[in-house]
Amino acid sequence: MIDIRKTLLEALEDPGHGWSMGSFGAIAEFHRDAGEDTGILRDGIVATRRGAIRLEAPERIHPVAFETLSPRVHRWGQSVALCLPEAEARRAARRVLTRLGADTRAIRPMHRKAVLYDMGLGLPQVDFCIRTEDPALIAQLDAAVGRSVLDPANPAMGAILRAHPHRVALTNIGRVEVFQKIGGPDTGGVSPAGPHTHVLPRLIASGRTHSANQPIPAGLVPCGGLHPDSPISDAMGADRPFDATLFARFETLLEAWGPEGYLDTKRRVWRALEAGVAPEDFSPPASRQGRVALRNALRQHAAKGGDGALVQGWRARFDRGEPEEDSTEPLAQGH
Repeated sequence: MIDIRKTLLEALEDPGHGWSMGSFGAIAEFHRDAGEDTGILRDGIVATRRGAIRLEAPERIHPVAFETLSPRVHRWGQSVALCLPEAEARRAARRVLTRLGADTRAIRPMHRKAVLYDMGLGLPQVDFCIRTEDPALIAQLDAAVGRSVLDPANPAMGAILRAHPHRVALTNIGRVEVFQKIGGPDTGGVSPAGPHTHVLPRLIASGRTHSANQPIPAGLVPCGGLHPDSPISDAMGADRPFDATLFARFETLLEAWGPEGYLDTKRRVWRALEAGVAPEDFSPPASRQGRVALRNALRQHAAKGGDGALVQGWRARFDRGEPEEDSTEPLAQGH
């Protein structure tokens, strides 16, 4: 058995891992660089000049480890969804901009007098907020309280995008705070490296709590995610040589916290390859998760140095690039 509290708190100390809190369509991410000044680093809390995270009562979390397919045929994704039972995950789900008052539970004391506003996105497991001490922005937001920020006639969203206030994702497993600018014209059209946020109205409108790519058991809701250091790409998404240690580390999490049968399917594929079984003699799994396991097993076998003619034949038959994923998922939810 893996100790969930010990594992998550140790992961917070490793800058190779990324984190997120939020819902489908509204997410706050926390990343930090190796050697970056943390300012605060203690059980459950990490803060830098760019953002902060506080993980609360991690022993209550139900972890779900999973892998996803990548549109790049030599890659795959890996994450741990940090879930709670539906009733325990539920937040206020406000649907209009709401002034909450001073953020007295801000991670850094210097931010505890700033005013917190729930954006009113109506999300079940996260109160997605902004925080500011700017008198001009406070006046604009106070004038828009009680209206949806997603209403095109409401000037609040435009004011937020121009002012770049802090964003704060509040969940029942903790919070992520982002101090950097909002990705857009002022950042060259891209999200800044490190902590950042995404608010995507089209995905919010779906009413879903998570992407279909996440194999979340019925009755659980993901409130956040741990995005472990990838064995095939660096923090900026560039390819790097396969890291067997990082790969084995995540396999251990899959063994303990992954979908039933997923790792067994991968091992069945690897055994067949080692035995020289022709692809036409292999019976592929029928389920979506099984097909993802098969395709990722082939990519991983190739990444480990086994990309010979036999594997290429298997990939031509079973990994031809058709999507198994929900194409609407923000790519930024992976690490």
